[in-house]
Amino acid sequence: MSSDKPEKEAKPKKGGGMMMKVIMGVALLGVGGGGAFGLMAAGVIGGGDHHEEKKEDNKPKLIKKGEVDPFEVKSGDAKEGEGGGAPEVEGEGGSEYRTAYYSFAEEFTSNLKQSDSLVQVSLACSTRRDGRVLMWIKKHELAIRSSLLEVLADTPEEDVTTMEGKDRLQKRMTAAINKVLNQTEGFGGVDAVYFKSFIIQ
Repeated sequence: MSSDKPEKEAKPKKGGGMMMKVIMGVALLGVGGGGAFGLMAAGVIGGGDHHEEKKEDNKPKLIKKGEVDPFEVKSGDAKEGEGGGAPEVEGEGGSEYRTAYYSFAEEFTSNLKQSDSLVQVSLACSTRRDGRVLMWIKKHELAIRSSLLEVLADTPEEDVTTMEGKDRLQKRMTAAINKVLNQTEGFGGVDAVYFKSFIIQ
């Protein structure tokens, strides 16, 4: 009898040890999986977020003064930009970003909303982003012109006779250009529209 007791006590200890090994194994797997998840979330090892990062990274970037624009549009490529001569020099004050301009070659002529008056404007726009924005404006100029003519045709006469009205018109035109660029390229990037000439008849 006394020899049976140690055997009975030994068996439960052995079984308990086996159970402990199984629990430890499962715990280690959990820690390993959690670690792998953490590494994936941090982007150290492969995960499904790389496509989003590439899309985010592919948007036109703000270009600081003095920085090289990897998509620089050479003189003449963005219409009426032919200057030649000395290289561009940035001032030290003002905005930390450089501004690039695009001039539309042709004027815009339209009737005003509920009016017999005609308006004829010559336009330019600006961006502080890399040269892709200028390339896209040139590429989609036909769609942009159509959109800008719609904005002019929907403009009441009082919006072309006051400074406040002209400011509103410029903002609406900027939004119209960015809408076309967003629809076609997935990104706007135009900061402002400028009047080079403005005639009401």
